[in-house]
Parts: sequence; structure tokens; C-alpha cells
Amino acid sequence: MGIVTGRLKSKLETAFNPQRLEIHDDSDKHSGHSGAREGGESHFSVLIVSDAFEGLNRVARQRKVNEALREELAGPIHALSIQAKTPDEG
Repeated sequence: MGIVTGRLKSKLETAFNPQRLEIHDDSDKHSGHSGAREGGESHFSVLIVSDAFEGLNRVARQRKVNEALREELAGPIHALSIQAKTPDEG
């Protein structure tokens, strides 16, 4: 696990206490594109299942995840795909 991936995992676990968390580094699919860095860890997809998303629509859920990862989104992360679900959806 890379440094950025580890930070994502730690922050998402702390913020949402997820029942399920999958983080995929998709950077290899974007090599040569804008924002791609040598060594990866610039493009990610996240699946997170947590009770914290109960009663929230898709946009509100994504905003919560973006807020938890604010520092990373301002720096090393160029793109983030988010699937945020409740346990009933998950």
C-alpha cells in the first residue's frame, strides 16, 4: 500500500467507521494524461459503506467524503471516483 492510499484509508476509517472500504489506485489507467504522476497514486476510486450516509443523497455523501479528504484532494490526488453507500445498499 502506497503512502497516499494509506492516508486515504486512515482518514476514511476515522471519519466514517465503514463496514466496507475498498480503495483502488487507478493511476495506471491514466498514464500520460493530465495530473498523472510517475509512480501512481494520483487517480483513485473508492467504495465506502457506512451508517454515516443514512438519510443523505448521493451529492451530500460525496461532499462528506470530499471534506474528509480535503488535504489530499488539494495535493496528491488528481481524480477521485466515489461510491458512498449505506449498509442496506452496500
